[in-house]
Amino acid sequence: MTIAAAIASALAAYEALTSLGEDVEDEWTYVSDLSTAWNERLEGVRAARGDEPIETPARAAIERAIDEIGRISDPHRAIDWLSTFPQVVLVCLGEQP
Repeated sequence: MTIAAAIASALAAYEALTSLGEDVEDEWTYVSDLSTAWNERLEGVRAARGDEPIETPARAAIERAIDEIGRISDPHRAIDWLSTFPQVVLVCLGEQP
């Protein structure tokens, strides 16, 4: 698996998390801005390092984080994870958040 594939999986999960967070109408602008910023950051890593293979422990950690955010059903908790999840993915890839 490549870094590009791992980021694609992470972005798909992040999109679902963002959609859940958008259910909180008072936070819509915050959620949208946060999502845009982190999507751009992850896309930047994918563009720069996408062809590199991902190490098994990093892949497993990202998959575990994806599983974890997939269990979130509360929109307010989703908002909490909107900044946390991308940072976990970046750290797993050896990137600065």
